[in-house]
Amino acid sequence: MSSKSLSSAPFEGARYFNRELSWLEFDQRVLDEALNPSVPLLERVKFFAITFSNLDEFFEVRVAGMKQEVEDGVTQPTPDGMTPDQSLKALTLRAHRLVDTAYRGWREMLQPALAEHRIRFRIPSELNSEARKWMDLHYREKVHPVLTPLAIDTSHPFPHLANKRLHLIVRLTASHTGETEQRRAIVQVPRALPHLLKLPEAISKGHEFIFLSDIVAAHLGDLFPGTQIEGSWLFRVTRNSELYIDEEETPDLLVAVEQELQNRRKGAAVRLEIAHDCPEEIRSELLEYLQLRSDECYLIDGPLHAGRLMAVLEGTFPAELRDTRFVPATAGSIGNSTDIFERVRQGDVLLHHPYETYATVVEFLEQAAADPKVLAIKQTLYRTGGDPRIIGALMEAVRNGKQVTAVVELKARFDEANNIRWARALEEAGVHVVYGLVGYKIHCKLALVVRAENETIRRYLHLGTGNYNPSTARLYTDISLLTCRPEFGEDATHLFNLLTGICQFQGTRRLLVAHFEMHGRLIELIARETDHARKGLPSRIIAKMNALVDTQIIDALYVASQAGVEVDLIVRGICCLRPGIPGLSERIRVRSIVDRFLEHARIWYFENARRPDVFIASADWMPRNLFKRIEVAFPVEDGRLRDRIMEEILPIQLADTEKARLLLPDGTSAPPPATMGTPRRRSQSEFIQMASGSPATENARSTPVLRPALRKKAAPAH
Repeated sequence: MSSKSLSSAPFEGARYFNRELSWLEFDQRVLDEALNPSVPLLERVKFFAITFSNLDEFFEVRVAGMKQEVEDGVTQPTPDGMTPDQSLKALTLRAHRLVDTAYRGWREMLQPALAEHRIRFRIPSELNSEARKWMDLHYREKVHPVLTPLAIDTSHPFPHLANKRLHLIVRLTASHTGETEQRRAIVQVPRALPHLLKLPEAISKGHEFIFLSDIVAAHLGDLFPGTQIEGSWLFRVTRNSELYIDEEETPDLLVAVEQELQNRRKGAAVRLEIAHDCPEEIRSELLEYLQLRSDECYLIDGPLHAGRLMAVLEGTFPAELRDTRFVPATAGSIGNSTDIFERVRQGDVLLHHPYETYATVVEFLEQAAADPKVLAIKQTLYRTGGDPRIIGALMEAVRNGKQVTAVVELKARFDEANNIRWARALEEAGVHVVYGLVGYKIHCKLALVVRAENETIRRYLHLGTGNYNPSTARLYTDISLLTCRPEFGEDATHLFNLLTGICQFQGTRRLLVAHFEMHGRLIELIARETDHARKGLPSRIIAKMNALVDTQIIDALYVASQAGVEVDLIVRGICCLRPGIPGLSERIRVRSIVDRFLEHARIWYFENARRPDVFIASADWMPRNLFKRIEVAFPVEDGRLRDRIMEEILPIQLADTEKARLLLPDGTSAPPPATMGTPRRRSQSEFIQMASGSPATENARSTPVLRPALRKKAAPAH
């Protein structure tokens, strides 16, 4: 669907939100949780840390890419109408406002609230004599041996400042041949040591912490004997962290990725964060060395490198400071079955993580590894993390004589080192490891188990929206499907042959595969709803994803809205579609849910004149997913499971009024309007209650069933 088909629409403004500004609005929603007094205090600290971890990636990837475009002279506007230079200026202003708001919230809200619960961050001058002795001993024994003071003068050039490492810039005076001169020096805060240290209980009052950088700063005299320390200021440089690899010219992709990871520390600088009280003279020197503009410097009045505050959460604190403890349930559809293969033969199994335990997926692979009837296992691995259970199952399968193939994505951003380590371990164990197709990331999540049964072969399949990482599976909301449907198994076999062999895409019977057919099929499904609406047939679209950027899909949704299709989108992060614009998108509503768990599932619902199609997918509606990655979407064909998605999962999320935020036509967000006499609802809490077997709340019982609501006659097209 081209934008030309929208030329008759009366709306004349920008049809799309700027992608980068939309990303920052998502970060604002995360920050809002950190500043929300109704959220347990330590969870607020978590959201504060996540805000800055997200910003790190934003600068390392998006800002870095945009700066490169500006330097290359690119002036072509993006779909939102802004040139790279205009976007860079706009996002810089927005990022400064976000950072200023965050640290003001830290100083005025979070830090005082933590102090009320005896959780304090001390500086050396505040320590009593016992605590000072402890700090001095810790410095001498564990910190001083790894420090390297670096002078800056004619014989000592400015040192390279590694990406995201904390440094102190020191101003000091030194005497030389009877004359006193002012000097500069750099001290890197050791990355290998804990950034935040807890004072021993015997010498502290409550939970008291001190930053490693403050300990180093307090002992600079030891590093520069015979000098006068005039001051020191903490700073951090963020660099371009994109990997630049020509896969077609690379004989060994694993070695090439390893080498490029070393270059990541040396990429061009894109941001300087520095203590707010650093003299302008020193800031200017750093900016000149880094070749940064003054607006690329962020003055920090609070803990620099705030992502490290996650360490605070590791202590023992009163229960009311955290979310209520939650133990994932065994899926009701699995029941007490100990033989997963037998259970899957009885019918498809749908798992809603983390409410239903991810251990079922691990057990599926562990049983496959041990089962003498299993002949082969094939699996994709995108973000493996540090949990060894999935990798261990594949290694165990090899030891048990099975043929095992792992398609490992080496270029999973910021997980490259982990994946290289696991790829080598798998190869050493005898697993056949491949790295997929040249030019495409392998982002689909599927595991295929080939089993001999009664003189025939049956294929069992796990398909999902989340990575094979049991650790993050406790923190992300995802969907898994276990099935042995022959058509699904046949499609998966063809896909693995494509990923590991030399063949052309043969098409599929059930699965939708990007980059080959998914985008076109999505356009067709949206167009079908549009056609139904024009004919007065029931039509509706509900889509849940992490990001919506593709302009062709957005244009198709605009046309659907104009034809009378009601569209509800649940988009966690970036959304370039402008909802609620008369004549363009007045029937489109967009909401984002930011809560205890990271919303990560992708679900697509198309009403199809009372014959609904429901898909679960690994892909977001972004050009990179639909054209530059191998992704899989699959239909939910079991009627019971389809009903569960239509009558439970989607309606409860659409009814969320506590953690949902509605996207407004100007790009900002606001809570859903309160309805008189209707209690506020929180979807993740309701899912937790349902999974724990607690009686349904009045809210959950009153959730409107989705299907009847979708069967209303569509409004006539305007």
